[in-house]
Amino acid sequence: MEYRRRIVDDELDDLLTELPAMALQGPRGIGKTATAERRARTAWYLDDPAQRAIAEADPFHLLDGEAPILIDEWQRVPAVWDAVRRAVDRGSEPGRFLLTGSSSPSAAPSHSGAGRIVTLRMRPMTLAERGIGEPTVSLSRLLRGDHPQIAGSTGVTLADYVHEIVASGFPAIRQLSDRALRRQLDGYLSRIIDTDFEDQGHAVRRPETLERWMAAYAAATATTASFETIRDAATGGQGDKPAKTATVPYREVLERLWILDPVLPWLPSRNWLHRLSQAPKHHLADPGLATRMLGLATGALLGGQETSVAVPRDGTLLGHLFESLVTLCVRVQAQPAEARVRHLRLHGARREVDLIVERADQRIVALEVKLSGVVEDADVRNLIWLRDQLGEDLLDAAVINTGPRAFRRADGVAVIPLALLGA
Repeated sequence: MEYRRRIVDDELDDLLTELPAMALQGPRGIGKTATAERRARTAWYLDDPAQRAIAEADPFHLLDGEAPILIDEWQRVPAVWDAVRRAVDRGSEPGRFLLTGSSSPSAAPSHSGAGRIVTLRMRPMTLAERGIGEPTVSLSRLLRGDHPQIAGSTGVTLADYVHEIVASGFPAIRQLSDRALRRQLDGYLSRIIDTDFEDQGHAVRRPETLERWMAAYAAATATTASFETIRDAATGGQGDKPAKTATVPYREVLERLWILDPVLPWLPSRNWLHRLSQAPKHHLADPGLATRMLGLATGALLGGQETSVAVPRDGTLLGHLFESLVTLCVRVQAQPAEARVRHLRLHGARREVDLIVERADQRIVALEVKLSGVVEDADVRNLIWLRDQLGEDLLDAAVINTGPRAFRRADGVAVIPLALLGA
């Protein structure tokens, strides 16, 4: 399969010219190994039992060879991390080590690696990386605050967006037929339950309970539902819900596997907003995983079918899944600009903004998400309110939607179809 260049490639190439050790982190199947292999001259694969045995016997043996040296799935032998850190302390040249990991190790290295090994998050592919649409609006340009011209058109339709939600951003399976893709995603989820939890030191005694909890979390996509609500939804409100002592490890393990990818609340240090909620917004690594957990395909979603898992939400499940796709794309696009992605919600949901993209100086771009081709005045109400609160600290504001055209409204708010938004 031909390699499709990713946004993270530019980041990686830039940083490797100056940093001796980089670690790509993210869920299994998103292309970390393929991205790293394009740069490596020496490679070790620690999911290979023979190579893992060598690493366990002498982790320093992996440090010799022509650079860059790739150590894939390093977390299987955490001592390798410490060995790389010591090599960096001794003065390794830039671009010598490239580590990849699809989970955080259950037994952490003795040292965090801070200041020696720089981590870079990698996520599933954005629409542009999949070849869906041709971006005409740059998120990094919005973050400059110079209110660029907003223009461009796209033929990507609602049905196309729904297909992309279901098809996922995992590169190796995108060429499969619908049926084969579903089976691959089912196998991915089964491996998490049957293998990955045990590898993380947590045996799953009742797989069906974990499956129900994961489905309930998927149903809570793009909501701030409490974990108690998610536990209740896992049983349909009929009692016999998973014990809290069981679900806390579920969350911890799934976060270590990078499967849960919640959006944290925006809590600005400048105290001009009051009664901010501190609840995270729930997201999985890819909305395609959510659709498989819920057993929903493209036709069902386009037909308005809802899940039987009852989690309170404002709007349709499809609207929340579209927000999750937007969130994935925005997170990947914000990373090269060194911006972080949060959400804003006042207690009681009196005011909400779906995504806050924050620069290091705490100035922001505010984004609302709307599953519609038309943006009305009511859809920008919270963006205009936030602009009134922040003044110049709000660099720009936009609604990300499913329409055919990008433009800037008379009130200054941009309207950007998701397929036209790029890094």
